[in-house]
Amino acid sequence: MALTEPIAIEGDEREQIYAYVETHGAVDRDRAREALFPEDPPGDPQYTRAFRHNVAILKRDGYLEEDGDGTLRIAIDVDDEREEFSTEDVDVTIRPARQEDLSGIVGAMRRLVEGMIYIEAETVADELDHENVLLRHNEFESRMFFVATVDDEVVGWAHLHVPNLEKLSHTAELTVGVLEEYRGMGIGNELLDRALEWVRSQGHEKVYQSVPSTNEAAIEFFEGRGWVVEAVREDHYKLEDEYIDEVMMAIEL
Repeated sequence: MALTEPIAIEGDEREQIYAYVETHGAVDRDRAREALFPEDPPGDPQYTRAFRHNVAILKRDGYLEEDGDGTLRIAIDVDDEREEFSTEDVDVTIRPARQEDLSGIVGAMRRLVEGMIYIEAETVADELDHENVLLRHNEFESRMFFVATVDDEVVGWAHLHVPNLEKLSHTAELTVGVLEEYRGMGIGNELLDRALEWVRSQGHEKVYQSVPSTNEAAIEFFEGRGWVVEAVREDHYKLEDEYIDEVMMAIEL
């Protein structure tokens, strides 16, 4: 399912099932059935068959996918290929994120926020903490994540937010970050490449983001990759007693 496609699920029960999975990120299919239809007799073959049929239709139509252990997730059209490379004796993996990466991503974001390096990441981290869901695709918004891992630990991320509004359907908003001890290894470049490749595949035309003016390294990094400064909002951030400008950057695809 492409995140640019509107949701058009037929049938109330299928809508319920999709909404439940979408708001939980990953859920056991039997637990979903019990939560959604508690009045159904446990183990009744008739109701079990009906639920399985609806799940099968959602999988066929590209709305849900199911792991081998019976875990349901929303299906997102993304190349699941893992990119691996070695740098400075560190083995790095770049891949699409899954619900199980949520705590690692939030932890990485919090570390950057503590250093006042990436203020926008704080908003994303707060949303993830509140919702406890990583990937989203509903009538209001869609979001996608890629992660960089070292020894299965998240050391960087790329996050794309896609507003489900027709007038903004050609755009996507980006946040990307790498933990300080892993910078200078090319991880940020790899994450950005993977994120922009996915955005192009979804048919978007423009990606934008905001960074504080004090993050000169990030601004220089993105300008070196062809991003341009579209606007500066003076004194947009206030950190303790210091006012900091917001630098709004974008790239046309």
